[in-house]
Amino acid sequence: MKSRINYYKVSEAGLKNMLSMEKYISLDMNLTKKLIELVKIRVSQINGCAFCLNMHTQDARKLGETEQRIYLLNAWKETSLYTEQERMALEFAEILTLISAHDIPDTLYEEVRTLFDERQYTGLVLLINQINSWNRIAISMANKFA
Repeated sequence: MKSRINYYKVSEAGLKNMLSMEKYISLDMNLTKKLIELVKIRVSQINGCAFCLNMHTQDARKLGETEQRIYLLNAWKETSLYTEQERMALEFAEILTLISAHDIPDTLYEEVRTLFDERQYTGLVLLINQINSWNRIAISMANKFA
């Protein structure tokens, strides 16, 4: 299936704003580039966005991420390959991505905050929302990886 609409052309200003948010998250929120890519991959797995999975696994590899960690990301809870901070970010990403099924418990917030300061926590929230938005745009516009 080909893309339904050239959304970059139709909504250039909107997409520029989203790209500005990407830059803001990566430069100003004090999150590591590898952590950002791991979260983007995990959220894209949950949402089933092949386009974003392809893009962010390539980006992660360019940053030196290992194949093993990329392959096992779908089962991160069952391995010790990820740091405590990565594990917390992944757990938070899953909960926030699936927020319609449950809320964000105070206990989770407090756990996340033990590893992420206010700026980083805010950055995680923005990052998770951003990749969820990209996933939904790519899927609804039939932006497929072929």
